[in-house]
Amino acid sequence: MNTQSNSQIETIQSGNELKPNQKINELTGEVVNSGLARRYKYLEGHPRQYRFDAKEGVFNINGNEKLGRTLTFQPIAWRIFTDNILNMGTKNWAELFFIDEKNCVSAVLFHGYSVDNIFRLIEPLYYDDLTLADVVITAVAEKKENNKIQPKGVYYIANFTYKMADAEKTKELKQFAQEVKVFRQETLTDIANIKTAMNYYNPFANPVDEPALLAVG
Repeated sequence: MNTQSNSQIETIQSGNELKPNQKINELTGEVVNSGLARRYKYLEGHPRQYRFDAKEGVFNINGNEKLGRTLTFQPIAWRIFTDNILNMGTKNWAELFFIDEKNCVSAVLFHGYSVDNIFRLIEPLYYDDLTLADVVITAVAEKKENNKIQPKGVYYIANFTYKMADAEKTKELKQFAQEVKVFRQETLTDIANIKTAMNYYNPFANPVDEPALLAVG
């Protein structure tokens, strides 16, 4: 089967060979610069871990470097799913991947009511023909109280607002997300019920071409 696009054929026929840092986008046939894969740091399957502490109401990196009650980022990939991961039982989860200030591919997880709030964010974007990849999100920890128990329980959920992202930056990030395999091995199972996803790579869906995953812990 001939899988070459017209753009590919024209490129070959004109004698303009691809440079080492270029490749053909299989969906559009465009020649794209794959140097982005070197600009951003990413150990495949092991993004930098940002965490939302729902007990304390703060974000942190790797559980120790506290960042405060807000986190601002532009998603490059995500999935919303139900699964039993991290020894926390079966829950609804939202896993969002982004590039942090140090140009590292990073991931942050939300569960419970915070996931409902992400869906509330996705809905108006959908009707404007946009996705989470087109906006910059600010997640804010909001304090909640459970007065049905004594002493009363205090916990936090994440609320989300957004603003439109820079168009050129968005184009660059979308290209990068298509060039790499974005996933987090630690949260990966073969039984996850994925409700929606974008630019998320699932090794279990491509077992033939995948090497054995690195052992965790």
